[in-house]
Amino acid sequence: MEVMHQLLNTLYIQAQGAYIHLDHDTLKVEVERVQRLQVPLHHLGGLAVFGNVLLSPFLIHRFAEDGRNIVWFDQNGQFRARLAGPVSGNVLLRRAQHEAYGDACRRKALARRFVAGKIRNARHVLLRGMRDNPELACRLEPAARELETALKEVNRSEDLDELRGIEGRAAAVYFSVLSSLILVDDPALRFEIRTKRPPRDPVNALLSFAYALLVNDCVSACEGVGLDPQIGYLHALRPGRPALALDLMEEFRAFLADRLVLTLLNRRQITEKDFLERPGGAIHLTDRARRTFLEAYQKRKQEELTHPLLGQRVPVGLLPHIQARLLARHLRQDAAEYAPFVAR
Repeated sequence: MEVMHQLLNTLYIQAQGAYIHLDHDTLKVEVERVQRLQVPLHHLGGLAVFGNVLLSPFLIHRFAEDGRNIVWFDQNGQFRARLAGPVSGNVLLRRAQHEAYGDACRRKALARRFVAGKIRNARHVLLRGMRDNPELACRLEPAARELETALKEVNRSEDLDELRGIEGRAAAVYFSVLSSLILVDDPALRFEIRTKRPPRDPVNALLSFAYALLVNDCVSACEGVGLDPQIGYLHALRPGRPALALDLMEEFRAFLADRLVLTLLNRRQITEKDFLERPGGAIHLTDRARRTFLEAYQKRKQEELTHPLLGQRVPVGLLPHIQARLLARHLRQDAAEYAPFVAR
């Protein structure tokens, strides 16, 4: 698998043990003392490194002097630090982010994009389920049609509360048939309704754990770009709430989190023995189940697909970073609109 990707003028380095340095005006990447990549400096606007990646002091100084970004993440994608040189566009980006929030039309337009992305990807999960299991069509097809209708309502919606209502109804339709995609015959793994605080059954416990991981990745993606994770457009602002990260993760709930939960259950990698019931009826994952899920989640993030807008092969784990960067371009008005990620 390729561990270096140049996307939207940013170079992403995931190769552990890589050494990055400058040779005059050319950036070079070495892994185990073998040169793996060289890129003219004028082609790059930024650099993002994950885990054990070493940067030469001269490279760091040059990026700071030129106003180019360097962002450090740990190996799992957790944001760690960002280079802040004397020339930085972050303050202008955040100003644009706030201005878009204060503009009712732009705020609603962005909220519609996030909701549309969520519904399209939820519908894709149902259509994929029908394709893989034609006998489920009688249960899944009506829900897929309802989600298609909801998409049309999203495009017509002019009120933010109405839009949230459409999103809520679409989510209810989707979750009402999600149990059909759990193919193991085990009464303990039945799923009827989404419960969050606390999760009341094993499937809800898995979904909540998956969403917690996903929102953390989206917070890191926003911070890596220089966006304020707390200033969102669909989700209401509350102290300590990463509203923008929650907006961004809507596109990835069904595609990344839900599909992984279904896969682990259907392959019986996680079973009814991997859950504990706490006082009050809350269901929690065992330590073994968390380890199993985390390993599968990290493996899934390393898989590659073709980004529908960029037309490039990229790791799944970089998708939130790409979407955050596309959102930043739109907020700076370098792009006419924001295109959510939609699975194919």
